[in-house]
Amino acid sequence: MVLVTLELPPAEATLEGAMRRLGLSEEEVDTAYGLVPLDPGQGLYAVRVTEQAGQRVTPPGEGPFADPPIEPYGPPH
Repeated sequence: MVLVTLELPPAEATLEGAMRRLGLSEEEVDTAYGLVPLDPGQGLYAVRVTEQAGQRVTPPGEGPFADPPIEPYGPPH
């Protein structure tokens, strides 16, 4: 999975609105991840999608972006 950023007007700032805007099916989107607000004041959001979908919906040089797992650093306590 990869992250895709997009701009949405307030009325479309839902996961369904993002899917519609990008032309994505439910199978191409991590619905559990949902729509993540990056800067709602500017209408900027992120969704997590399959790599194929990410390549299809983003212009070259503008994404998609990696989504590596975040793990603790160092030995467990």
